[in-house]
Order: sequence, then C-alpha cells, then structure tokens
Amino acid sequence: MNSRVLAISREQENNSNTTALALPREAILPMGALLVDNGRLTYEDAERIHQYQERTGQLYGEAGVEMGLLTAQDVRLALALQFGHIALPSDAGLSNELIAAWQPDSPAVEHLRSLRSQLMLRWFENEARHAALAVVSPRKGEGRSYITANLAVLFSQLGKRTLVIDADLRHPRQHRIFGIPGRIGLSALLAGRGGPEAVVDIRGVPGLSVLPAGVCPPNPQELLAREGLARLLASLQSSFEVILVDTPAAEGCADAATVAARAGAALIVACRDTSQVSSMAALSDGLREFGVTVVGAVLNGAGRT
Repeated sequence: MNSRVLAISREQENNSNTTALALPREAILPMGALLVDNGRLTYEDAERIHQYQERTGQLYGEAGVEMGLLTAQDVRLALALQFGHIALPSDAGLSNELIAAWQPDSPAVEHLRSLRSQLMLRWFENEARHAALAVVSPRKGEGRSYITANLAVLFSQLGKRTLVIDADLRHPRQHRIFGIPGRIGLSALLAGRGGPEAVVDIRGVPGLSVLPAGVCPPNPQELLAREGLARLLASLQSSFEVILVDTPAAEGCADAATVAARAGAALIVACRDTSQVSSMAALSDGLREFGVTVVGAVLNGAGRT
C-alpha cells in the first residue's frame, strides 16, 4: 500500500511545528487512510483509487465515487473527520435530544454556539483557566440535562477534551441521552466501588467522554457532600479541558448547590413560559452564598429535564 495513502508522511511525522503536532490524527491522515481505518475501504481499493486519482487529476473522493468504490456518504464521513465535524452513523445510539450532533446547522444549535463562546470567555479561557462548571436550575423539566449534553458536543467540536459528569444521583439521564450503560458511574466512584473505567468515550463524537451517574444510591446528598467529589474533579482536570456537571433540580434538595460549590461555578438554566423569576433569583442568591461563581444564565426554549 502506498505510504502516501495510509500513513503520515515522514515529513509530517518529523515536523516540529507545534500547531501541526497539536492536530488530531484524523485531521492529518489522508482520506484513503481514514476510510480504511473506518472499515469503508480495503487497502487494495484505497490504492486503486489513489492510482486512478493520479492519472485523472481528480480529488480522492471524486475518483472513488466515479469508480464505484466510495459513496457520497463515505466522502462526507472522511471530510468530517479531517475537519473536526461530526458525521454520525445512523446506528450511533445517541438520543435525538443531541441536536448539536444530529442537527448542527439548526437555529437552536447556533444559539448554543453563542452560549459556548460566552462560557469560553467568562470561565474556561479566562486567566484562571477553570475546567469544571455545574449546570443547575430550580425545578424539574427546565432543560439542565439537554443543555449540558449539547454544550458538551459543541465544546468537543472545538477540539476541547470534554467530559460530562451526571451528578443527578436521583433521576439521572445522561446515560440515556448518550446511549451508554449506566450501571457503573459517579455513585460507585464516590463510594470507593469504581475506578476510571466508569468514564465512557462517546463513539462518533471525538474528544467527548461521559461519566454516568451509575446506580442511584440511598444517600445521594451525603455522597456528593464528601471530599471525594472535590478530589475527583481536581484529578479529572488533568485529563479534560472542559467538565460539565449535570445536577438535579435545586428545589427540594441541596445536591445542586453542593455540586456547584465543588465545581466552583454554575450556569443557571431557565425554561421559557415555565421558570419563575423569583425561583431563579433565589437560586442565584443561594449559590453565591455558597461561594459559587454564577457564570451566567440561559433561557431554554423547550422544556426538557
């Protein structure tokens, strides 16, 4: 197999340019190598396309489609990998709630990208370079899990190593949104019954991982209030640049404030035609009394948990 098709060239491997070295492997590999890696091409067919491309002067994808060895979907997948865009297979197992993955060009996702930019400036890329942020709201159904999951997808698209932690140990949802097992997770880690294997990489979304809540314990508040959560967040910051922590509704339990205090900052979620200004103000004031930085608030247009 021609090394130009299946491997990074010697010049690329030895390139001392730090920007180039920081690129993910998928951004450097040529299209043929990516499609072989993803099982869309055999080595032999990749070489045939390469030879045909050289004879005709076409782009690699165009040559493969003309030869009948590639489909337009194959080409879109390779381009998505090269340019850091998400192109999910139909069997990815991700919930339709992940509009940042399934509908990246929708107006709602553009609003979320604007929120992402604000969070980058105000928290994740300020002078202190914080990593953890709790997502909170007063009541159920206001969109915490939905906002958390979609923001995580968008941060990963920036090339940020991103982790979602489901700290809602009462009614967890992140494992269902991302289509992953939820039996072992945060509750096991906080109880000393689990390890790093609880963190799951999300197939189809490079750079994104999820720590599900795990089994709902009988003592969620006590688990979250222990020093173990603070230590866990501190240790994870060496591996992840952005850590978004989903929480239960703030009204009715102290879990959300406890998690936000451990994270150091919170994003407050409100839902149009549902959330009450008085509840939002009380939550904001209560968080500040805990010493939590309230980075901002977002108005969610659709009621989701």
